[in-house]
Amino acid sequence: MSAGGERAAALPEHDHVFLGAGHDRNARKTWAVIGLCTVVMVIEIAGGLHFGSLALIADGMHMSTHAAAMLIAALAYGYARKHARDARFSFGTGKVGDLAGFSSAIILAMIALLIGFEAVDRMLHPVRIDFDQAIAIAFLGLAVNVLSAWLLSGGDHDHHHGHGHHHGHGDAAHDRADAPQVVDTPFGRLLLNIVEDGVPPRFQVRHVQGASAAALGPGDVVLTTLREGGAQQRFALRDAGDCWESVAEIPEPHAFALRVEVGAGSRAFATTLRYEEPAGHAHGDHHRDHNMRAAFVHVAADAAVSILAICGLAAGKYFGLTFMDPVMGIVGALVIANWSFGLVRDTGAILLDMNPDRSLSRDLSALVAAQGDQVRDLHLWRLGPGHLAAIIAVHSGDAARDAVYYQGLFGRFPDLSHVTVQVTSAGPA
Repeated sequence: MSAGGERAAALPEHDHVFLGAGHDRNARKTWAVIGLCTVVMVIEIAGGLHFGSLALIADGMHMSTHAAAMLIAALAYGYARKHARDARFSFGTGKVGDLAGFSSAIILAMIALLIGFEAVDRMLHPVRIDFDQAIAIAFLGLAVNVLSAWLLSGGDHDHHHGHGHHHGHGDAAHDRADAPQVVDTPFGRLLLNIVEDGVPPRFQVRHVQGASAAALGPGDVVLTTLREGGAQQRFALRDAGDCWESVAEIPEPHAFALRVEVGAGSRAFATTLRYEEPAGHAHGDHHRDHNMRAAFVHVAADAAVSILAICGLAAGKYFGLTFMDPVMGIVGALVIANWSFGLVRDTGAILLDMNPDRSLSRDLSALVAAQGDQVRDLHLWRLGPGHLAAIIAVHSGDAARDAVYYQGLFGRFPDLSHVTVQVTSAGPA
């Protein structure tokens, strides 16, 4: 076929449930905060009507907006769960939470504008303040927000969880293979990884058989780590089926120079690679539950405003600096606006399918290049908290490398929950 061949793999049936690992737990937390806010709202409005306190009634009404913001998050969790297997959603309902987070961010921006407008108006037209009552209400609001934050705590730190797709499962912070290192030798190309698939870390080496590659066995390759202080450790390799694997485990830390020796005699080849200890979770941002993050930001914003209000009111009561109350309002508006901008930026990027992890894209391209093939097109986007999708078009010079081959190769990246691979070649399919 002169125009080139195209090969695809028939994959087993699978679902498209791309919800975060803590989805249902976070939904319950959100409803708990709604219940708390509703109780406090009723008490404040009833107390304000009974004692004739307009400030209490106003704070009760403010608490109702707080509950309404939480309701957006709770309804989003419910909708995403209810329609998780609805075929109308091509890639599931994992982005419903991001849409809710975007909506909440817009509401936060409006609240910031209203607070800023009111603060400026108070500076231009001061009003009499009942400091004792206002400080008491501010402390009550702070207490409610601290309790709400405690109820919501932990929701933004969930890790990836599998869902019955083609790849293995696990915590991406520990199970993800390090970026592959490529070594071109007189005997062919070697692809080196440090792999931790639920087992102690070991080196894995793959020999890419090119047209002129010499036959090699695991005994022809020796790896030696060189650490600070002069400590060295030699790693022998054994045949593990589709690769060669080090017999010994790699001790921590994974920061060292790696001496790679191939062959012997006059054709012996050696080179040194450098491995750095990963700084935390390399691909952690796309595990964020932005729906829970938005709910938490609402609580944090209210808490920040309460603290600033207490500071401003105390300055007015004890030092006569009444202008500090509206000044603290302006500061609070700026803080909320900043948080709102960050939430709009992050959720908007997801809704527009921006690449959520450029380093993962580079790793995928490097892995294909290590096989001697070329990535013609690569799209990476987020499906939900902890779930990424990829469409990868590969141009291969080896007819044996089809879509199934690359599906298995990409399975080492546990963050990839849905992968579509197209393989083309210049030769016959």
